[in-house]
Amino acid sequence: MTNCKNVIVDTGCANLSSVKFAIERLGFSATITDDIEQIEAADKVIFPGVGSAKHAMANIIEKDLVETLQNLTQPVLGFCLGMQLMTQSSTEGINSTEGTEDIIIDCLGMIPTKVKSLDAQGNRLPHMGWNTLTTVNEHPVLKGINIDDYFYFVHSYAAPISEYTLASCEYGSKFSAIIGKDNFIGCQFHPERSGALGSKIIKNFLEL
Repeated sequence: MTNCKNVIVDTGCANLSSVKFAIERLGFSATITDDIEQIEAADKVIFPGVGSAKHAMANIIEKDLVETLQNLTQPVLGFCLGMQLMTQSSTEGINSTEGTEDIIIDCLGMIPTKVKSLDAQGNRLPHMGWNTLTTVNEHPVLKGINIDDYFYFVHSYAAPISEYTLASCEYGSKFSAIIGKDNFIGCQFHPERSGALGSKIIKNFLEL
């Protein structure tokens, strides 16, 4: 099996191509795959993110990828939903046919925090558009990223501020814009849609 240096995990959700293009614009190559051997052999792994946690986790389970993804030891970067899939659970499983209560979806659990509905304090949901970081911790992937830098968000669910928060944002209430633990790091925003600063995060990651 040929080693694919950078792998984008095919979770069966949207946005795969835009993530691949963002990597290629930086002069790197990437392969979209759900092949376990290719994912395990990759130098870097990216979890893309558009869609629902319920749908994505069902796909991951159907593809028999749960254990593979949980046991990755190389650097892993998640975008938006991809970040949320790294957490313990998400309430992003609401189904209008099953009532109005959020359904808790068990996620992959590499970062022990829980995604819940964003407390927007009356602001319109989803939180969609450009917003600034309010705190930024030191981390190799965040080299050159600072407080008040703008990134592009599209989400109605978020991880709370915790010991795993690497950067925060505020939209009605504070939430984690970036979380990380060990080799896993996730961005609630879309780096691939966030201009030069988003590209900087992707490049920092690919150069680890």
